[in-house]
Amino acid sequence: MQIAIPAERLAGETRVAATPETVKKLVGLGHSVVVEKGAGVASAMLDAAYKEAGASLVGSRTAALTAGDIVLTVRALPAEDIAQLKDGAVLIGMLAPYSNPDLPKLAAKQASAFAMELLPRTTRAQSMDVLSSQNNIAGYKAVLLANHYYPRFMPMLMTAAGTVKPARVLILGVGVAGLQAIATAKRLGAVVEAFDVRPSTKEQVESLGAKFVEVPMTDAEKAANDGVYAKEMSEDYQRRQTELVDKHAKQADIVITTALIPGKPAPRLLSAATVAAMKPGSVIVDMAAESGGNVESTRCGEVVHTDNGVTVVGTANLPGLMAGDASALYAKNLLTFLSLMLTKEGFSINLEDELLAATLVTHAGELRFGQAAPAAASAAPAAVQAGA
Repeated sequence: MQIAIPAERLAGETRVAATPETVKKLVGLGHSVVVEKGAGVASAMLDAAYKEAGASLVGSRTAALTAGDIVLTVRALPAEDIAQLKDGAVLIGMLAPYSNPDLPKLAAKQASAFAMELLPRTTRAQSMDVLSSQNNIAGYKAVLLANHYYPRFMPMLMTAAGTVKPARVLILGVGVAGLQAIATAKRLGAVVEAFDVRPSTKEQVESLGAKFVEVPMTDAEKAANDGVYAKEMSEDYQRRQTELVDKHAKQADIVITTALIPGKPAPRLLSAATVAAMKPGSVIVDMAAESGGNVESTRCGEVVHTDNGVTVVGTANLPGLMAGDASALYAKNLLTFLSLMLTKEGFSINLEDELLAATLVTHAGELRFGQAAPAAASAAPAAVQAGA
């Protein structure tokens, strides 16, 4: 098979779908790899390294796309790129299935397109889970961003000039990103609290040395939110949640929000009124900025400084700020996923395989992905791109 790696064209996207390491493994399996020149430069992976790994370099995007029996990408391809794919090509990447208007165009090209965001949350899928690998990085980077804008120390310091109190950090959403944010903030010496609607996350939070902020729940509410994904809650629960979260946010120096609902705008966790009541110098990092934000004051791609001295960070694509490691992990996820189809006997798509069936959004001219979004929130371990 000929495998193509085009450069990413989305503004601000610095990652690449294959690294020299994964290219070398693909070539070693007998496949040819074509890489668009400059595809890995923003991830500190130069063309020479891909060439040394056995890839062929092409200077135009068209040459890369038309060459690929299999095309690996980070983000969804725009319509003009889809038009250049081979008929019947295989496309693998984070294709944004809930919001991608070009899926019918992929079906018209007879493409077999796999959206990696739809990978089931099973033990077998862990090594292919792009959301977990990228959210882990995002949670780490969110704390570093908060530390950058926070005008004080994170740890407690005892000096001859006096004692500096540790920062109080509140994490909203205890998924992969939230857990990494807790661990990172603790390593930096902060006092950390965390909230999640799933009672089962309490043990995870406390095992990392943080305090779990718990909303009183009925038995029915606990049963509804004890799985992998958090569920949308009743109005009464949301009222209790809002009151408790507002209270703790006003006491915090740093708040990091991670909640997402696939296919829907991000849930609102902090109102402008709550932000207005926070302490001067406080910092909020909204990891759901690309989906509308968990904070009313968030502006995607911007850093907002409020009148009362609160900084609201809406930086998009946090994994892309650590493109080297983000690309390395993502490329390994795709390589493992490819192993489900690339065998010693050749290439085949087994529609009986639960992982392939769940991620396959177009195939044989058909649009297989339904338009209804599930009511699952990404404050759970694998939800979205930058969240938890």
